[in-house]
Amino acid sequence: MTTIALDTSNTIGHPSGPEYQLAVGEGIYILQDDVHLATPPPHPSEHTNTNPNPLSTAPVRPTAGVRISLFRTNPRKPPHLYKIANLGSTRSNLATFSIKESEKESRSSHETSSDGLAAHMANAAGRTPVFGEDNVLLTPTVGKDGVKRKKPKTNIVKSNSSFISRVMPHETMTKHIHEYNPEGLFAFANINRAFQWLDLSSNYESKAQHIIKILFSKANMLCHDINLSTKGSNHLDIIMGASTADIMWFEAFSQKYARINKNAVINPSPIYQIRWLPGSENLFLAAHMDGTLIVYDKERDDAAFVPEETNPLVSLSKGSSPDHRPLQVKKSLNSRNQKSNPVASWKISNHRINDFAFSPDCRHLAVVTEDGYLQIIDYLNEQLTDIYPSYYGGFICVCWSPDGKYILTGGQDDLVSIWSLAERRLVARCPGHHSWVSCVAFDRWRCDERNYRFGSVGEDRRLLLWDFNVGMLHRPKALSVRQRASISSHAPPPLGRNRAESQPTMRFRSNSNLTAAESVDGEGLLEHPVESRTRTAELPPVLSKIIDDDPLSWLGFEEDYVITACAHGHIRLWKRPQETISSGLIV
Repeated sequence: MTTIALDTSNTIGHPSGPEYQLAVGEGIYILQDDVHLATPPPHPSEHTNTNPNPLSTAPVRPTAGVRISLFRTNPRKPPHLYKIANLGSTRSNLATFSIKESEKESRSSHETSSDGLAAHMANAAGRTPVFGEDNVLLTPTVGKDGVKRKKPKTNIVKSNSSFISRVMPHETMTKHIHEYNPEGLFAFANINRAFQWLDLSSNYESKAQHIIKILFSKANMLCHDINLSTKGSNHLDIIMGASTADIMWFEAFSQKYARINKNAVINPSPIYQIRWLPGSENLFLAAHMDGTLIVYDKERDDAAFVPEETNPLVSLSKGSSPDHRPLQVKKSLNSRNQKSNPVASWKISNHRINDFAFSPDCRHLAVVTEDGYLQIIDYLNEQLTDIYPSYYGGFICVCWSPDGKYILTGGQDDLVSIWSLAERRLVARCPGHHSWVSCVAFDRWRCDERNYRFGSVGEDRRLLLWDFNVGMLHRPKALSVRQRASISSHAPPPLGRNRAESQPTMRFRSNSNLTAAESVDGEGLLEHPVESRTRTAELPPVLSKIIDDDPLSWLGFEEDYVITACAHGHIRLWKRPQETISSGLIV
């Protein structure tokens, strides 16, 4: 007789002891709460194999552990205000930044001051760029009362869709929504086939109680994102990507939803990452596991998709992997056919897209793939500008520094890597993990214009914290003084170079043989070589500690907490040292 597993409730604990403390220079972080999300059992209609063959090649439904989005109606800004490095269009002549070997070095003549950068930003940008603004077919219709905001129509609580198995709103949900603290911290979390809404600012016992919990029938929710452009005291748009390739648009306060790419009509591949386009109320970007990035409009109908363009935008350069083909525009944002989804479609790899992130200046997109490439895309112009390879293995996660100067990646090489967007090169590698790095994030509450704090978590169950200052980087002993002086002179051209400018094809290559070269094709795409570890700066962590019993899948920083999550549902809130936060100083 088969026993059907029952769904259980969330629980909360308050572990204490030295093993639940994180000692860093600014003080001690203490584990305050451990919320354990109940992992839902398989749907009763699903056939489960009680003795799976570990060598089987049968397809397995993808999972992504726990992924979290944090939300405050009235968020507080960090005390350290930094100026975003606006790199503008790849056709502009822009400021560049050099990495100084020590704090005593003077800045190069072509490097702008922070005030000069701010003035340049005002002149070059003036406003946040908008995706597809040159295509009138993507411009919202403005009526007498302005642009009318649409909402999904189907009530999720009363839905009879076979896609949704069960919806469990809390009995005090209505009261909770209308009486919540605007400065309170909400969390949305997906774990396997469940999606939950939690209030992490409520009292101890209530933190574990979901405001609403949604169970899906035969789909795992792999990712989700909150639209910060439309959020309000009574409105919150959320998109979710599923293992079945379905996308759900969910308005949290009204509990209504709509499905996009229903029955995989546009793309049948699971969605591993999804994010709203910066500044857009309607458009979002979904990363399908077949290596395709697709821009959808939540208010457009779906239609069977036939690619409009099959030729790659840039050619495959000599020596590149045949599995890694540069950006192919299957449908351009400038297409005249915008009656239905998709708005745009770009094929960037034949392997899974693991993560992507938009730059703070809303001009660039950093994408990491399973075949071990970091790609920088000028997504406003649908142009691939840079391809960086991993040391080995695939990249898993990526994020930008708050000022947009640096990019962090983590992956299967057990390393966190720091890349400079302006200098177009690897700045440093950060060893310390003993297994794959699953998530990287900057702590914007401890970043300023010169100093950066970032963290990483991985499958080794470790949390690592790092302090990064360009003047403290340790150069490997194998790098002579003469070689060190030549780095800036032989570095790749800045991202803001003029495309018409002639570029040599042989460039400085930081490996032991100095035989390989970076490749610049006719379209300005720069393919970078693998940097040798013996010639790359390394940055040690300021903290390395095992903090969970299971592999870690997510990391986030808030004013009062560092928040971690593991693959099996534990969300842990680590209380910051209170005196350093209230003083607003970096210790």
